Amino acid sequence: MKSDDYPKKMSIKSWAEDDRPREKMLQKGRAVLTDVELVAILIGSGTPSESAVDISKRILASVSNDLNKLGRLTIRDLMKFNGIGQARAIAISSAMELGRRRKESQTNAEAKITSSKDAFEILLPHLSDLNHEEFFALLLNRSNRFIEVVKISQGGVAGTVADTKIIFKAAIDRLASSVILAHNHPSGNRNPSQADLKLTKGLVEAGKLLEVSVLDHLIIADKSYFSLADEGLM
Repeated sequence: MKSDDYPKKMSIKSWAEDDRPREKMLQKGRAVLTDVELVAILIGSGTPSESAVDISKRILASVSNDLNKLGRLTIRDLMKFNGIGQARAIAISSAMELGRRRKESQTNAEAKITSSKDAFEILLPHLSDLNHEEFFALLLNRSNRFIEVVKISQGGVAGTVADTKIIFKAAIDRLASSVILAHNHPSGNRNPSQADLKLTKGLVEAGKLLEVSVLDHLIIADKSYFSLADEGLM
């Protein structure tokens, strides 16, 4: 039975057992469930006029069935849907955050950074699914091996402040030999602004004085990135 074939305005309990999301997961495993069914399990129960699956379908349709867009919805956004109160919104938001952290935890602490793509793969879990700008520093040792990812600042939709003192204090405190900078553009535009270029040049010069090399500055938008080093803009 396809998700689009679910009967509307019927309790899930009235469906055949094989078609109920929870029972299907128990019998066949989580991999066989559709996104709609997984979100319906998080919702738990429906309303007098809609099943949990119906509500789930409405929520996913509002984000074009894109889980990345679903992950960007705030608790307040989710509560705008009829049938979603605070507790259900928190459950959905928590599941999205667990998924993000799972990606993050897969980072190999011994990973050696040899390209902008290596850095991007480590930084993406920190900078995806955000509707505001955040600035991070990826800290590396003398062999360009991963030490830590440090959040420097959080701002609004149009920008965030990257404090030179905070960036290099984080690097020095952790005995980092070099850093890779990164921030996101919620607009989806990967191109650096003049402010991004000016900031990067200033940080490169500051790093020279402190003997902490600034290797790159990545601008992350959606699931892609722009590397200032790759483009000769450092």
